[in-house]
Amino acid sequence: MRASPNRPVAIITGASRGSGLGAAFARELADRGYDICFTHWTAYDRQMEYADPDGPAALRRDLEQRDATVADAAVDFLTETAVAQVFDLAAQLPGPLMVLINNAAWSTTQTWQGLTAEEFDRHLRVNALTSSMLSIEFARRFTTRHGGRIISLTSGQGQGPMPTELAYAASKGAIEAFVRSFAVAVGGLGITVNAVNPGPNDTGWMSAELKEVLAPKFALGRIGTPPDVAKVVGFLCSPDADWITGQIINVEGGFTRT
Repeated sequence: MRASPNRPVAIITGASRGSGLGAAFARELADRGYDICFTHWTAYDRQMEYADPDGPAALRRDLEQRDATVADAAVDFLTETAVAQVFDLAAQLPGPLMVLINNAAWSTTQTWQGLTAEEFDRHLRVNALTSSMLSIEFARRFTTRHGGRIISLTSGQGQGPMPTELAYAASKGAIEAFVRSFAVAVGGLGITVNAVNPGPNDTGWMSAELKEVLAPKFALGRIGTPPDVAKVVGFLCSPDADWITGQIINVEGGFTRT
């Protein structure tokens, strides 16, 4: 499909796996008429049992079948050039840049005794620092004056303790604090800034045993899936969400942590 200068552009970071949240967000926005710029980093995914080596290529094909023009690239968010790489990539698409979804994340588990400064720094750099700097650069470049959307992903760390994910919880807590203040800072530019907490979500990492344990904890009787969250993200990107900003939205299906 030939790129159209009239189609809005959405940046989605961390869309490496076909079953992941980033891919679901990309599909949702492609169906809503956006061209898609997405990043991936399969070198990180290879550490996981649920890695999807063909994920980025398959997602690109899927989005193009939905009539979206696509730009994608591998971007390592631990590097100082990551923010510039993302916006250079988005510049390949001719339409106005309207949406930024900060979905890329660094996540490991360990006891507090095993947590090192280096590992803590990786969480802060990827989850808090880079997402914040992407948000700032988006606002610097936003000239449309209305309809801009920044959505970051948090993880329910404010809903209960995460004792084996201390660095992850701290970095995601920083995202929430940034979202609340940045929404006020850039509201006059016509940009809304929100965060979405997807809760425990079946993106491929859950074992059958874990699903059995978690399922009864959801008020709605099932574990959440990426499309559940993508629908909310799609709504937040729509004109119907013009009056929603500075919010942390829990999309957990009534999940309880007791």
